This record gives sequence, structure tokens and C-alpha cells, in this order.
Amino acid sequence: MYEKKIKSIIDSIQKGELNTDDAVSALKDLPFQDLGYANIDHHREIRTGYPEVIYCEGKSIEHIVGIVKAMLEKDVNILATRVSEAVYEATKELHDDIIYNKQARILIFRQQPFKVSKHKVLIATGGTSDIAVAEEAALTAEVLGTQVVRLYDVGVAGIHRLLARREILDDCSVIIAVAGMEGALPSVIGGLVDVPVIAVPTSVGYGAHFNGLASLLAMLNSCASGISVVNIDNGFGAGYNASSIIRQIERG
Repeated sequence: MYEKKIKSIIDSIQKGELNTDDAVSALKDLPFQDLGYANIDHHREIRTGYPEVIYCEGKSIEHIVGIVKAMLEKDVNILATRVSEAVYEATKELHDDIIYNKQARILIFRQQPFKVSKHKVLIATGGTSDIAVAEEAALTAEVLGTQVVRLYDVGVAGIHRLLARREILDDCSVIIAVAGMEGALPSVIGGLVDVPVIAVPTSVGYGAHFNGLASLLAMLNSCASGISVVNIDNGFGAGYNASSIIRQIERG
């Protein structure tokens, strides 16, 4: 989006429709915009292909509102993570087309249609309790233009539930496996498929699970090859990574 704007400004200068001073004024906020409490990286989409994402936890509502307003002026889709209901209530009137998922704590301000990739990302969970993290991954991937397939509650306690959907596993180019407890799901999937598997440990589990540390260590020590691991409850990181992989596949 910003790359198109820069090209448009250059074309206008060449055609004599825009003078130098006006061009400088139009470009001055493109690298980053200093709000005093935040420096919004408007060039991130040009460098990485995706606009900056707003991580809301720990920020004041006033600051979040200011950041959203500044980004809305740039006509890009805005993704905000770890969004509380209070933040949603404070920002929902700022734009007409928004998506809010309370469970995933994701808020999207949609200013452009989502692209839909040809290749698919499968998001599988060990249990229903893992869905909040899985939906954070799913919505992140979708706003970044990736086609997502969901397969929930297919953990190792009833592995036949996963094996009965083998054709779904084989139809996807990247798989995100989200699991708490002993975190075994990514290892099982990794032994069945020939595509990248992104493992997401969740904080779902009883006392000795240590709020996700047991799952994290199990996934890091997986005997299945081709598995990468993100941080505990980091659905956003998994969705972003999967989308990047799909983008490279489709470029190829």
C-alpha cells in the first residue's frame, strides 16, 4: 500500500502535478510517525510485506486510540492483539468495518479486502481449551492474506480424531499445531506430513504443567523433524510465520 503511494507521488512530480514541497510533506510521515509515546513504523509494510501490528497489553487506552487513528489515515488493514473489551469499546466507533474476537483478543480494522492465498494453513488444536490461542493464529494469518483451515480438539487422548482427517493434513502447505498439557500433538503431526509444522505450546494444564513450560519443553525436544516452536500462547507469532511461509511458496 505504501509502495503504491510512493510511486504515485513520484509519478505526480514527473507529470508536474505536484511540487517538491508538497511531495516532501506527503512523504515525511512515511518512514515513521512520532506521536510522542509511539513511533509508528509506516515503512514496515514496504520492508516486510505486512504493516505494523499493535500489541495492546500494557498500553493505555488513550495511547491505543491515538495509534489506531494515525494508522487509519494510511488506509491499511490494522491488526491489534491482546485486546481487552475496554479497548474494543474505546475504538469500535473509529471505523465502520471491524472484526473483534473476544476469545482470541484480536481486533481488526479492515480498510482493504483480505487477500486469499491458494495454499492453505491448517490450524489444529489438542483440545477445545486451546482454541483461544488457535484463533489468534487463525485471524492473524487471515488478515495477512492466508487461507486458513481449522481442525480443533484432535489431541492425542483420542488420536483417531486426527487420523480420521488425514486428507485435511495432506491438503495443507503449513500446519500450526496448538497444544497444552504434555504438548504431544506437534510431534504426532510432524511424523505424518511433509510440510512445515509450527508448534504452539499453551498455558493449558494442571500444576506441574507450569503454565505452559512443560508443553514448550516437550515441543522443543520433539523427535519429529521439521518442527519449529514459538513461545507459550503465541498464536500471533505462529500465524505470522505461517503466512510468511505461504507467501514464499506462492512467490516460487
